Amino acid sequence: MTAGLGKHGALGQNWLGALRRYFAFAAIAHLVWEFAHLPLYTIWLTGTPGELVFAAVHCTGGDILITLSTIMLSLCVFGSSEWPSTRGGRVLGGAVIFGVAYTIFSEWLNIELREAWAYREMMPVIPLIDAGLSPILQWIVIPVVGYCWATGIRPWRRGSVDVTHD
Repeated sequence: MTAGLGKHGALGQNWLGALRRYFAFAAIAHLVWEFAHLPLYTIWLTGTPGELVFAAVHCTGGDILITLSTIMLSLCVFGSSEWPSTRGGRVLGGAVIFGVAYTIFSEWLNIELREAWAYREMMPVIPLIDAGLSPILQWIVIPVVGYCWATGIRPWRRGSVDVTHD
């Protein structure tokens, strides 16, 4: 083992680099996702092109803040001083759970109470929680893919970083 590299290589000790890669990936991916799922909201039918761009960029700004909050909360609750080489799976799981929980709350608040936005009939809605499938998937897919890319965790491959090591 090379001094300073940790048992899983450079990524094991490069927590700042991993966070930077995660945030960069998440910012770009959320922007793409926001534009891609705009047709599932009523603003697609009622908004001007400028309003659509504003909505996607505005929502991406919120997504970046949520990304920062969920990963930092998860690191505080589940992380270790050797992250990301240890407790990677726990930190990722926490970030996904926190992100999905916040999304369910936000969708309820902004659709039911504030009526700030509305789904079109083509948005698949998850029964019981009445949240759109697209925003829920957004907070599962983007954190998982971004986290795996940023930290080198490849749960689908043998010999990848041990995400269960405590």
